[in-house]
Amino acid sequence: MSDVTGVIPDAALRAAFEAYEAAVIANDLDALDAFFAPGADTLRGDAAGLLVGHDAISAFRATRGGVSPRVIESVQHRELAPGTALIVSVSRFLAGGRGLQTQVWQRGDDAAWRITAAHVTPRPQALDRTVWRSVGDPFFQGAWDGPLAGLTVAVKDLFAIKGFRIGAGNPAYLEGARPETTTAPAVADLLRAGASLRGIARTDEFAYSLAGDNAHYGTPPNGALPGALPGGSSSGPATAVATAQAEIGLATDTAGSIRVPASYQGLWGLRTTHGLVPRQGLVPLAQSFDTVGWLTRDGDTLQRVADWCLSYDGSATTENVYGASGDDLPWRFAVPDEILGCLDPGTRAAFDAFTTDLDAPIGHVSIGDLDAYVDAFRTVQGAEAWRNNGDWVREHPGALGAAVAERFRAAAGVTAAQEAAARRAILELRARLTAAVDDAVLLFPAVPGAAPLRTAPASAIDATRTATLRMTAPAAIAALPSLSVPLLTVASPAGPAPVGLCLVAASGTDIALVRLGRRLAQLSQENA
Repeated sequence: MSDVTGVIPDAALRAAFEAYEAAVIANDLDALDAFFAPGADTLRGDAAGLLVGHDAISAFRATRGGVSPRVIESVQHRELAPGTALIVSVSRFLAGGRGLQTQVWQRGDDAAWRITAAHVTPRPQALDRTVWRSVGDPFFQGAWDGPLAGLTVAVKDLFAIKGFRIGAGNPAYLEGARPETTTAPAVADLLRAGASLRGIARTDEFAYSLAGDNAHYGTPPNGALPGALPGGSSSGPATAVATAQAEIGLATDTAGSIRVPASYQGLWGLRTTHGLVPRQGLVPLAQSFDTVGWLTRDGDTLQRVADWCLSYDGSATTENVYGASGDDLPWRFAVPDEILGCLDPGTRAAFDAFTTDLDAPIGHVSIGDLDAYVDAFRTVQGAEAWRNNGDWVREHPGALGAAVAERFRAAAGVTAAQEAAARRAILELRARLTAAVDDAVLLFPAVPGAAPLRTAPASAIDATRTATLRMTAPAAIAALPSLSVPLLTVASPAGPAPVGLCLVAASGTDIALVRLGRRLAQLSQENA
């Protein structure tokens, strides 16, 4: 550290600053907690967002894992008032690059100096490997004009891109893969429309997760809620879009892998009608439920994508029982009673407030036992996942992270009789949910609550996964389009957090559903 003796004249403040920096380098969490002022007014900001309150800052710090070795090159000190000082320091990282720390220190009644506000400008990061496998500017150029010209796409690492290997979120799988000879139609459609590929983005292993973590490559940041899980399995595309590294995330949704990260990170996310977007060139998890869709930061961009990718056949994808525009959808909503029981209290309150302000008929509907949906879904998903990937898993012992390995172990145990019974149950459940959207759009929060913190114990994350599946599995079972719109906000330990408003409608109404979502977003802004 540079000599700060003459720069920070107060000896106690100088000692506190030097001790704080030593605690940063040592990643001494207890000491760092003590250096930040207690209470709800303490602030810490960086490129990922603003943390408000000591508890939120402490929770975030526990997930950070320390900082790279660095030295303080220079320090500037200004007295703002008696007992209040501003310190700005420049750090040089031993591995290269510089950062900037800005702190407001205040002296307490006990004469100890503590930080009440801080902002960190980190060194520029060329590539966040938790988000990207490969990235460029662009990574792959699309057509020079078209309805999506100028937009960039983060492609989930499950899609074929000619000349590149598919990694499926696992380094051993990537190592054994061969370069693809063709590009998946879902990717090619976007390129033909003028979009360019920003890069290949991370996925949870084999897309067999909803949390967004990856045992091999790390956990991408949550672009809306620092310190929280990003949601998965489309974690990389979601974070890339939420942090403005791409405008479109090309992703998949089997059990909620678009809807969950969209909700956790305040994005628009569309799970399309099953089979509507071609799945050729896609590493499968469970073909009965695997669906292609997109993540965007705003409804207008999602509308442009849906209009292009879902109307190329000129008929079936735009003409449906509701009509082709959001205005033609029935302004009658139905709230599934069973799903309301899955919600955290704060989410329920936010949803009730939203529906109270919504000037449209809202009814209630029973869709049946949610556990029946989950049980049937998991059984068929497991059977197909093992058929698709079981040989590889057996041939690569120890190659999977613990959580995903456990899911494959369970999948290996699904019997033919269990699968057949589950498929019979699915037919009944699908008919029930299809009838529910015959003349109404289902309306409910996309997930139980805010994204869990990354420090949450594994048991709590698994419980959240189970609760979330009870909300996401019905649309997957019924092969229906499902849209998450960022219209709800709830309190969380890390600060105000987004929760998506989920709309589920009849098969083939995808374009109209996005238009309806945009209308609801417009009404929400008018009512704010």
